[in-house]
Order: sequence, then structure tokens, then C-alpha cells
Amino acid sequence: MDHAEFRRHAHAFVDWMADYLETVERHPVRAQVKPGEIAERVPLRPPEHGEPMEAIFQDFKTAILPGITHWQHPSFFAYFPANSSPPSVLAEMLTATVGAQCMLWQTSPAATELETRVLDWLRQMIGLPEGFAGVIQDSASSAILCAILTARERATGWRVNDEGVGVGERLTVYCSGETHSATEKDVRIAGLGRRNLRKVPVDDRFAMRADALEATILADKGAGATPICVVASLGTTGVGAVDPLRALGEVCRRQGVWLHVDAAWAGSALVLPEHRWMLDGIEHVDSFVFNPHKWMLTNFDCSAHYVRDPDVLVRTLEILPAFLKTRERGHVIDYRDWSVPLGRRFRALKLWFVIRSYGVEGIRRLIGQHIAWAGELERWIAAQPDFELMAPRSLALVNFRHHPRGVDEPAELDRLNEGLLEALNDSGELYLTQNRVRGAYSIRFSIGQTSTARRHVEAAWARIQTTARALRP
Repeated sequence: MDHAEFRRHAHAFVDWMADYLETVERHPVRAQVKPGEIAERVPLRPPEHGEPMEAIFQDFKTAILPGITHWQHPSFFAYFPANSSPPSVLAEMLTATVGAQCMLWQTSPAATELETRVLDWLRQMIGLPEGFAGVIQDSASSAILCAILTARERATGWRVNDEGVGVGERLTVYCSGETHSATEKDVRIAGLGRRNLRKVPVDDRFAMRADALEATILADKGAGATPICVVASLGTTGVGAVDPLRALGEVCRRQGVWLHVDAAWAGSALVLPEHRWMLDGIEHVDSFVFNPHKWMLTNFDCSAHYVRDPDVLVRTLEILPAFLKTRERGHVIDYRDWSVPLGRRFRALKLWFVIRSYGVEGIRRLIGQHIAWAGELERWIAAQPDFELMAPRSLALVNFRHHPRGVDEPAELDRLNEGLLEALNDSGELYLTQNRVRGAYSIRFSIGQTSTARRHVEAAWARIQTTARALRP
């Protein structure tokens, strides 16, 4: 493809992109295909000769697009948001065009220096105190892994990196039963073993109990283990629980344990000063992560990871072969030492575009609206005698279920609500996800897409009621 042809197709693609964002509401939210259906539309063998871009793009629209679940649909209320925005998309186009590999300062100085500056903007925006240095990871899962690896090395005097797992004492990690499953996965990856992950009991609001944490740590120490890391959560995946950082932090300081905070979703709400109560005790925190690619208008992937002491992170992850040595070393930041992958995309550009385009006030307004609409939804559910809230609302996340009069057997209620969720998602009109709250099947309603308006929340609630009452036994 020559440059003239590239220009022609690029213009056509941008027109399609703009049309898509403007009309995404016309698509079914969740892909309405069966397993294997898309694969059947793609030949088993690659083409021997190149094909025209017109044919390739047409196949994208007819063969691939039907299998896309539209995360930017205003009635996408599943999981947590992965919202995007036009400024972010434009920045991604530029990032793809320049195609920089930003592993070292020297391989693209602008990428490194913009990342440093924009991460500090973001630190100020969410109210993190000075003293935290930031890096963009691909996900909060990677940030948790970095925290566990750093805690492992600090606790063992960096011996595991040299000698391997199992050279010394048993190492233990702590979280609550509500904490994201990434923590368990990262414990495995770090070589600590799932049996050395302790799931600490929670209180009646699903937050980790500091007294139970300290008792568990002391019991492990008494059994000869070395506690190394606590992963606290601001906004757990299931119910959006907020762990008490001050109480947990005081335990960690007394016991000499690393405290990492996973605020992947709820961290974006910290742009609103009224929600910064969640940061009470932040002075005890060693590392902190939240995802602008969830609820801050920035395309996936962009996870903001902050550390209080970058030197221990770098010491844990740094490897210096000859081909990575540069004359600037020691005078600049080389972010490849701050994460597991060597290769790094220019992720800071889209974050810079978003913050400059919307401004802090615009981002606050959008997130504040989502939280307000979730509050309305919570009141609508509470007002209906055949529905019930299953957990306290957390920011823009609501857990509920349908509970008709006379249907009280737990298994029957579970089947009823599972059928309700499937019917709603099969309709293509909205998309929700399931949860278990104290063992009971629940439906999660998460508000956070860029183009969602109050009318979409209201229409979704109307559809839920109509569908539920049509399914009554």
C-alpha cells in the first residue's frame, strides 16, 4: 500500500469511525452470535496473494463486526466500564502511526518525559500526596504483580531473584475474599503458591477487617511464615467494597508488611473531592493503582501505578544487558525497569489528549453524573416490593435481584435471576453481569460509559422490570 492509497483508506476509516461512535446505540450491546460462528467466516488458510483493502474492510463490517460486543454502547452496564472518547481514539491513531517502542528514554524521550509529567497531573487530580512516582502499566493486574514481586524481594533481601523461590521461609500474601482474582493469579506467577494467599474476613459492608488481618499475620508468623504483602481494595469487583486504608495500614506498619492498594475502578472517582475519604490512611501505602482505561475516558490499556519508593521497584525488575545501556543512564528514567515487559507503547499520549480535551472539570462532571444516576437507580429498586438491593450501592455500582412475593427458596431465586439476566442480555438492549453476594445470585448494574445518559439508565430499569414480571413462575 503506497502513501496515496493509505491516505484514501484512512479518510474512509475515519468517516466510518465517526459514524460508528455516533450510531453505536443501533447495535445490540452484546454480540448475538454462537460459539464458532465468526471463525466459520474466516478461511482456514491465509491468502497467497494480497487482497484489496476495500474487500478486507468489507469483510470487517460483515464478518467481524457482528461478533463484537459494543463496550462503548450507552446501555453497556456490565463488568466495569472500559470507556473511551474521541480525543483518546485520535491519540491512539497517532501512537499507531509513529509506532514508537518506548522502553528507554533514548528510544523516545518525549514518551518518557510526557509519561512522567502526565502521571503527576493525574496524581494531583485524584488527591494522592506528593512522594508517589507514577508509571503506566497495561493493567492493574500487572501493578499487583509488581507489588508482590517487590514485596517478595524486599522481605528476602533480594535473594529470590538470585536463588529462586523456596530458598528460605514461606512467604504469605493477604487480601479479602472480595479482592479481584488477579491477586491470586499474581501470587501464583510470583512463585509463592496459592496456599500462601490468605483471604481475610470482611465486615458487614464487605470491607477487610483490620483485626482479622493482624490476627492472621500473627498466626502465620507464629507458624514460621514471613508475611510480605497486603492487597487492599478501593472498589472491589463484586460489590465495590472499600477497604479501610488507615486501619489496614497501621497493621502493615506494625508488622513490616508492604501495603498495595488496588483502586482499579473506584480510583477515578477520587477526582471528586467528596470521595477522597477513601484515601484516609494513604500515608501508610507503599503502592497504589487505578485504571484511567476504566472510568476516565481513556482507551484500554492505561493503568496508572504509583510507588512511594521507585528504587525498590527498579531493583526488583532491572536487568541490564549491553544493548540496553545508554549514555543517559542514571540521569533519566528508563521505564522498562518499572514493569515486567521490556517493550512499552506510548500510552501517555492518549491520557494527555483526554485530560487536555475535557479538563479536570469535565471529567469530574461525567463521573459525578454516573454516580448520581446510580443513586437514582438504587432508590427505584428499593421502592419496588418485588426487587431488592443485595449490597450497599458503591459509587456507580448497584447489586440487586428480583424477589417476587412467595418465592423464597434460595435455589429457586437463583434460577429466576439467572434466567432474568440471560433474557436481558439476549435481547441486545442492554448488558449486565452476574455476581454472588453472600452466596446468593445477584445482578450487577455498573454505570460508566462515555455516551450513557440518564435516559439509558431509566430505559434499562424499565426493561428489567418488564422482563422480570414476564418471567414470574
